Amino acid sequence: MTEVIAFNWLELFSIAVIHFFAVASPGPDFAVVLKQSMQQGRAAAISTSIGIGTGILLHVTYSLIGIGLIIKTTPWLLNILLYLAAAYLAWIGISALKSQPHGQAKLSAVPVPQKSLIKSFMIGFITNGLNPKATLFFLSVFTVAISSETLLSHKIIYGLYMAVATAAWFIFLSVVITHRKVRAFYELNGYIFDRIMGVVLIIMALFLVVTS
Repeated sequence: MTEVIAFNWLELFSIAVIHFFAVASPGPDFAVVLKQSMQQGRAAAISTSIGIGTGILLHVTYSLIGIGLIIKTTPWLLNILLYLAAAYLAWIGISALKSQPHGQAKLSAVPVPQKSLIKSFMIGFITNGLNPKATLFFLSVFTVAISSETLLSHKIIYGLYMAVATAAWFIFLSVVITHRKVRAFYELNGYIFDRIMGVVLIIMALFLVVTS
């Protein structure tokens, strides 16, 4: 008779705590959601947040099937991922630096086209998917925080939880940041914020390269 292994709620709680501190710490995901919230509006920011949550599933998948370990033990693969992430963040940052003081749109009052929502989703997905820090985080979680005796089905549940929790966190931030008063301030001073965020993103890109 097959022994039924009970779901380990304590293990899930431990993972939830570790994940919360990781996702709440400032990083590329936060910077991109902040930029999308202020520059593109709530709908685009929420779409970006969902993209980030979906990107988590990418990390979970390769961690479960062992590819994450290959990436960690193959320096040149990790370096390629790191440089791609840095280049992508720098590209977004440079684009933000080009923001002009005239022609700021009232984005809060204009529906966002479906094509823009898809683009926003991909921004979140690529930002998270290329984040080497996320790669190392999930590799650590699945090799250290989670017992080797944990069933694959339970590991999948943990991964789905982290994906949903990540998306929920950034959706919450998107709603808070796009509050009417915050948006009103942005519509007057948006180009300044865009340029500041551009500098921040470029610094993050350089930081990734320097600390590699």
